[in-house]
Amino acid sequence: QVQLVEYGGGSVQTGGSLRLSCVRSGDSYSRGAMAWFRQGPGGGREGVAYINSDGRQIYYRNDVRGRFTISQDKDKNTVHLQMNSLKPEDTSMYYCAARPYQKTPEMWPNQGRWNTWGQGTQVTVSI
Repeated sequence: QVQLVEYGGGSVQTGGSLRLSCVRSGDSYSRGAMAWFRQGPGGGREGVAYINSDGRQIYYRNDVRGRFTISQDKDKNTVHLQMNSLKPEDTSMYYCAARPYQKTPEMWPNQGRWNTWGQGTQVTVSI
């Protein structure tokens, strides 16, 4: 059974950077895909970035493209989210997600397409 643990969240000022990491255990992450989602107070869970197991398919939500970078270290079963030029509107709980398949990648921002979630890590960006 796949388990995900996120860490790296924290509080920064506008323009600052944070690097989130998601450590995957229970399998060797040889197939499927992983993603980062976020959920603010009173809001729904929205897709932030996606990467498939071979790293050839990467997607971002529009408002983080150019500021955030998703990457993975297959040897360490870890996926990272480097977040630069952070803005107050990036303040959210960030979650790592995994799924065992890669079909319909265009549907990746739909949280219902993911079956394994981490517990989340809080990111707070102050003015």
